[in-house]
Amino acid sequence: MKNAETPVVKLPYFDYLLDLLKGGDESVTKSFGRHVHWGYWENPQSADLTTEDFGQAAEALSAQVCLAGHIQNGLKVLDVGCGFGGTIAHINERYLNMDLVGLNLDERQLERARATVIAAGQNRIEFHQGNACTLPYPDESFDVVLAVECIFHFPDRTQFFKEAYRVLKPGGYLALSDFVADKKLLPFTRLKLPDWTFYGKCNLQFSTEHYHKLARQTQFECVTERDITVNTLPTYRYLRRLARQQGKIISKSAVIETLGAEIASRLALLNYVIYGFRK
Repeated sequence: MKNAETPVVKLPYFDYLLDLLKGGDESVTKSFGRHVHWGYWENPQSADLTTEDFGQAAEALSAQVCLAGHIQNGLKVLDVGCGFGGTIAHINERYLNMDLVGLNLDERQLERARATVIAAGQNRIEFHQGNACTLPYPDESFDVVLAVECIFHFPDRTQFFKEAYRVLKPGGYLALSDFVADKKLLPFTRLKLPDWTFYGKCNLQFSTEHYHKLARQTQFECVTERDITVNTLPTYRYLRRLARQQGKIISKSAVIETLGAEIASRLALLNYVIYGFRK
């Protein structure tokens, strides 16, 4: 299934990752060959920053979003911005009789997902190319919609919420994780950034108040709101360690953007939040 309105994908960090994965880099494969998002540590002080530790933390973050989505056996789940299929794989390995659908703009990411995520037992898995803001699915066709650390790339959060509401069955859940700006940071998030940014176009102009307003506008009920910023902070130290291990030149934009996000997060200006909304 391919959406005719699919826009061009410009995410340099995925270009970088795909190149390293193609080269068979073991540490990158273990770190980001399945999940491409931050990690979650229940006890951040216990993080030992090994590759195995980060892999477990990335798995744990997907688990936290799934909790907000009330995932259980026998559901039909749509993972929007599914990347390499890590969250679909997480659900596939833990739940039974699931209909799992991953949607992503980038066909290259989907090729890896299709090759590495194999349906277990009675589960069914499909990966489709398409646009989060014009979901190519019928009304009321899913029990849960997920968006793990990707909504800031979507062209329009409001339109995505409307589409998620449309494709969800009554009583269904939309669960997501996002970098949410504090009011003091909002004026700076509106600054126009150059086209060469490592993480691509990111809309960080949403605060907690914006999400509450958006939920009301789209008739969702916000039932979960968890600030897990502290639990994600070891990710930044791990990224620095991994970069040193690579021994390769990383773009200045990658260093500047990641450091900026870390400083803002440690100052509670940019918070990592998990939301759960019920239709």
